[in-house]
Amino acid sequence: MGKLAGRVAIVTGGGQGIGLGIARSFAAAGASLVITGRSEEKLQGVVAELETLGGTVAICPGDTRIRADAEEAIRVAIDRFGQLDVLVNNAQSSVPGTPLEDIDDDAIRLTVESGLFGTLQHMQAAFPHLKERGGSIINFGSREGIFGGPGFGIYAATKEGIRGLSRVAAREWGRHKIRVNVLCPAALSPVAVKYLDANPEQAEMYRKEISLGYFGDPEADIGPAALFLASDDSRYVTGQTINVDGGQMML
Repeated sequence: MGKLAGRVAIVTGGGQGIGLGIARSFAAAGASLVITGRSEEKLQGVVAELETLGGTVAICPGDTRIRADAEEAIRVAIDRFGQLDVLVNNAQSSVPGTPLEDIDDDAIRLTVESGLFGTLQHMQAAFPHLKERGGSIINFGSREGIFGGPGFGIYAATKEGIRGLSRVAAREWGRHKIRVNVLCPAALSPVAVKYLDANPEQAEMYRKEISLGYFGDPEADIGPAALFLASDDSRYVTGQTINVDGGQMML
């Protein structure tokens, strides 16, 4: 039996990139999955693959910025599978490479609402169900927040806000056996590939910072770390930030 057999997990942004890599790892570990995202076509396109790996999959198209969509994702998990054990708040939109003085209100709203607000709204919607049986929440920070990468001002602020929110939740919800941790990944998601292709000088800079010498893979490198936090292997781990970035950031 897989480490997540009998468990139900929601993965936001599960139709591509890091979210899909995590969904693949969870499916191979026997989880039942609800994957969410703005594109129903992308979600539908990965269902057969995930089920072949061993998962049972439901999709829930939606936008993390909208509270009703967050609530719908939790409702789908409960209606389809009868429980909720793991919440992965992966989805995030942003406009990278913008100097502080040029960040406009649209970029602020897009980044903060999809990341910080979306994470909080999913956590709030999931809490009544996780409270019943305990569980794991996996949120997403970034090396750009810890390091303060130029051109990532509002993204960095959003990701550090998520880390602060996660630490508070870990303390407040620990008595319910709800663990809350943060992953800071570095992997070649479609968004990352697009950005690095457009900024080759930064791609080389990042590569030199990676102690292991290569950009991570969403499934092979990020998926196992998320699986650790989702499973009983991390039953005594909460409130932590884990950098899964090949050695870019060392805390």
